[in-house]
Amino acid sequence: MKTSIAFQTDKPLSAYGPLAEKVEQYGFPLVTVYNDMLFQPAWMPLIEMARHTNRIMLGPTAVNPFTSHPINIAAHAALLDEASNGRSFLGIARGSWLEFVDIEPERPITAVREAFTAVRHLLKQDKSPLEGRVFSLAGGDTLRWTIHNADIPFLLGSWGPKTIKACADQIHEVKLGGTANPGVVQQYQPIVPSHVSLVIGAVTVVDEDGQAAKTLARREAALYLSVIAKLDKSLGIEPELMARIEKATAVYDYETVAQNISDSLLQKLAFAGTPEEVAEQAIMLFEAGAGRVEFGTPHGLTAENGLQLLGEKVLPLIQK
Repeated sequence: MKTSIAFQTDKPLSAYGPLAEKVEQYGFPLVTVYNDMLFQPAWMPLIEMARHTNRIMLGPTAVNPFTSHPINIAAHAALLDEASNGRSFLGIARGSWLEFVDIEPERPITAVREAFTAVRHLLKQDKSPLEGRVFSLAGGDTLRWTIHNADIPFLLGSWGPKTIKACADQIHEVKLGGTANPGVVQQYQPIVPSHVSLVIGAVTVVDEDGQAAKTLARREAALYLSVIAKLDKSLGIEPELMARIEKATAVYDYETVAQNISDSLLQKLAFAGTPEEVAEQAIMLFEAGAGRVEFGTPHGLTAENGLQLLGEKVLPLIQK
C-alpha cells in the first residue's frame, strides 16, 4: 500500500525543498508536483526537492506534449534524474484546460503514446530516425550530453480506456486524478493491465476539525468537478444539478459549485475530514485495488498542519 504527497506549483521556489524534506522525514516513499496550466512549470520545484532529499522518488504528474515538445520533456526529465541520483519518474498526460491557449489535439491518444516513445528514444540517445504520425525525430543526432539513466519509470495520467490500452506497454503506473471513489478503482480493474499499478489522487484536506476540513475541500474540489463529472459517470449527479454546476463553472463561480457538493459526493471527490476519516478513505481505495494513493494539495487548513497530520496520524493508521 503505497502513499504519496502531491503539491501544487504555486509557492516560492525556496519552499519546495523543505516541503519535500518533511515528506521524506514522515516516511512517504514518493512526492510529486502538478504541472497544471497557469501554474509554475514542475521542473524547477522538482529539482529543488531533489536537492533536499535522499530517498524518495519524485516527478511531475503530469506534463503534456502539446505545450511542451517531447524533446524538451526528455531533456528536463534527464536533468531531474541526474539531480536526484536516479530517483525520478516521468508523468505524461493529455492535459486539461488546453482550450485556454486554443489547442485542440487532433490525435490525442496517438500523440501521448508517441510522446512516451520519443522521450524514451531520446533518453537512450538513439540516433536512428523515429517516424511517428504526430511526433517524429529525424535521426542522426540526439541529446548532446551524457544521460546516465534511460530507464526512468513512466506514469500515464489518463481516464481514457483507449489511451491506457495504447500506452500500456510503456508505462509503470496510470493515475486517475481528481477522485477518491473506490467505485472507480473497481471499474478500472479490467481496463488496467496487471503489470501497471493504478494510482488514485485527489484534493486532500485533513484537520482535527473535520467539518472545517470538508468545507475547504468543497471549495478546492469545485475547481475540478465539471471535468471529473464527465469522466466518472458513477458520481450519480442529477442532470439539473449538473447543469447548475456547469453554468457556475463557466463564469468561474466556484463558491456556487462548492455549495452544491453534498457530503456523499465530496467523499468521492476528495480526501476530507479528520485523520481517521481520511485514513479510512485511503484504506477503502486500497481494498478496492488501488496500488498507490496520492494526497493532493492543499493537505490541510494550513499546508504545514495538513502535512503534519498526514505524516504523523494518517500514514500510521494506514500502515497499521
